[in-house]
Amino acid sequence: MGSENLRYSVVVLLMLCLGTLFLNPTPTSAQLTPDFYHKICPQALPIIKSVVRTAIKRERRMGASLLRLHFHDCFVNGCDGSVLLDDTSTFTGEKTALPNINSIRGFEVVDQIKAAVDKACKRPVVSCADILAVAARDSVSILGGEAFNYQVLLGRKDARTASRDAANNNLPPPFFNFSQLVTNFQSHGLNLKDLVVLSGGHTIGLARCTTFRARAYNDTNIDPTLKAQLKAVCPLTGGDNNLVPLDATPNTVDTTYYKALMNKKGVLHSDQQLFKGDWGDSDKLVKLYSEDGYAFARDFGASMIKMGNLKAKDKNLEIRVNCRKVN
Repeated sequence: MGSENLRYSVVVLLMLCLGTLFLNPTPTSAQLTPDFYHKICPQALPIIKSVVRTAIKRERRMGASLLRLHFHDCFVNGCDGSVLLDDTSTFTGEKTALPNINSIRGFEVVDQIKAAVDKACKRPVVSCADILAVAARDSVSILGGEAFNYQVLLGRKDARTASRDAANNNLPPPFFNFSQLVTNFQSHGLNLKDLVVLSGGHTIGLARCTTFRARAYNDTNIDPTLKAQLKAVCPLTGGDNNLVPLDATPNTVDTTYYKALMNKKGVLHSDQQLFKGDWGDSDKLVKLYSEDGYAFARDFGASMIKMGNLKAKDKNLEIRVNCRKVN
């Protein structure tokens, strides 16, 4: 009888423990949801959009910069706000990694958003990672219209560490060829369609000379007029930070980027790799998005949500008070 009671007690204890696990999931297992802030701070999302709109009005390029911050955050150990962390005595962060140094920007806008939402919410309840996800969506919808106003899933938390090495190893550089790009995206659980449509983020923004110099001087699958334009801006030596638009309408989210690829006018080597003229699956997607803005908007939103679901690898998460440093 005593052994039966012991077995019964053990079963009850196990059931209680399992119940606690299901009722209180860890931050890494919790599902993201579009209404995460509806009750705890309903003002959060409108405030983020307002600050982003003001920043873009002040400088149109900022929309592309905020979109890029979210991409560069998610591709390095998941969407965890790690890209925003300054270096400390215990780690060298992502800001000085080769794909980021003298390149990623918009940190002051993130700081403004964080201060505004924390003030409205009366406490820090909105994570820096969520701010990046919402600011990216708001940027493309402000510059591209309501079709790009996809529903962001929310509830991320922020990492307490960052890694320059991880940024160097995970972010695809502009000199990657097609197979390298596909492999890189697959390593993040993203497929060919995600690669082609997320690359469409280059419909806005500017490129630095260092990112297209090799294409201007070495590539053969390039429009001669574009080649001359790139060389005029980017000499063989010097002028590393000289800028050119990534497409002919760098302040508008539209299909111009894809039309350019079909005419060998992709500014980056990695961009032009998406259209090779062999009418494989990648070429067909480029043609679709060049002709159908609705398809581009629909698929872009879906892939952004998919990318935004990349889980943080850091298990020790928090909601930062200051996006630049851990609490």
